[in-house]
Amino acid sequence: MAGRRARTGRGWDASPSRAGDSTPRPRRRSSASETDPGEDGGAGPAPRDEGEVAREICLRQLSVRPRTRAELAAALARRGISEETASEVLDRYDEVGIIDDAAFARAWVTSRHAGRGLARRALANELRQRGVDGDTASEALGELDETTEAETALALVRRKLRTARGEPDAVFRRLVGMLARKGYPPGVAIRAVKEALAEQSAEAAEFAEQIDADALADAEEEGLR
Repeated sequence: MAGRRARTGRGWDASPSRAGDSTPRPRRRSSASETDPGEDGGAGPAPRDEGEVAREICLRQLSVRPRTRAELAAALARRGISEETASEVLDRYDEVGIIDDAAFARAWVTSRHAGRGLARRALANELRQRGVDGDTASEALGELDETTEAETALALVRRKLRTARGEPDAVFRRLVGMLARKGYPPGVAIRAVKEALAEQSAEAAEFAEQIDADALADAEEEGLR
C-alpha cells in the first residue's frame, strides 16, 4: 500500500540481508536443548555419588527400626549398590556405632521375649534370619536364663487358660502346641501346662496328676530328632 513504511526485517522472520546492506542481521535464538541451561541450571541432573546414595538407603532403613549389618547389605544389594561401596559405608557405620549387631541381638531378645513370649529356640531362629552370627546370637541368648524362660511359659499358659474351652486333654495339647510354636522345649512346655492345669479346677488337676512330664518330654524330644 502506497505510503506504508517498509518492514525492517528485524525479528524471528527476518530474511537474509543483501550484499552491502548495512542493516544488521538478527541473532538467531538458540534452542534450550543447545545452550539454555534450563530452570535447574544444567542440561540434566549430575550423576549422584554411589556412596551418598548408599548412605541415604541405610539411614532410611534405620529410621524404621534398628538393622543388622546383613540386613543393610541386602537392602543395598537390592538397590544395585556395588559390594565395594556397600562395604565401605557399612564399615564406617560399624566404626561409629550406627550399626552394632551385638546390641541389636540383645535388644531383640529382650523385646521379643517380653512382648511375644518367645523362647530361646525361636529367638535364635529370628536372629539367624537377620544375619546375626552364631557367637553373637549365643551371647545375647545367654542373658535369657532357664528360670526366666520357664516363668514366662507358665504366665503364657495361665493367660490362655482364662479363655480356654474343651476337655482337659484337648486343652493340654493346644497349650503345649502353642508353647512349642514359640520355641519352648517339650519339657518346659509340658511342665508349664501341667502346673497351670493343676491350678484351674479339680477336674483339670486330676488330669494333670496323670501326666508324666519327664516321660512325655523325652518322647517329644525323640520325635523332634
